[in-house]
Amino acid sequence: MTFPEYLNIYRREVEKGAIQKAYKLLMDSISTLKSNFEKKYPDFFISEIYHGYMDMTYFSFTPQSIKNLKLKIAIVFIHNRFVFEVWLVGQNKQIQAEYWRIVKEKKWSRYQVPDSIEGIDYIMKNVLLENPNFGDLDNLSINIDAAAIRFIDDLEKFLLK
Repeated sequence: MTFPEYLNIYRREVEKGAIQKAYKLLMDSISTLKSNFEKKYPDFFISEIYHGYMDMTYFSFTPQSIKNLKLKIAIVFIHNRFVFEVWLVGQNKQIQAEYWRIVKEKKWSRYQVPDSIEGIDYIMKNVLLENPNFGDLDNLSINIDAAAIRFIDDLEKFLLK
């Protein structure tokens, strides 16, 4: 399709109003999740929310131990798959490549590691929650929190030993 054809589809859908409402409620829910993390983990480095292009929305959620390695943990919502993931990312592409090589060389396969990091935004990732229930934000937050902390604990054991 051409750009004008895509824009016509976009315009028709936006005129209905449901997309804007759903997107606002989704962003409000992710903001609440982030706020819950900020209250529970005041010593973590928690970034602002990156809203994305309706592809992914994320914020970083990084303990000092991981930050000291020039790494970040990202809580990522993937819009088209309706899933929350946790990603290990580098502060820059060089750091990311360095730690990706370490993970590959040590053959650590507890989490999904891409075959190449070319065009990939993470070193490794894991699904936190599929088909999240945004109608129960307390339970959503508890489940994402527990899975993210397990991921962080595993990373600390692997990277800091």
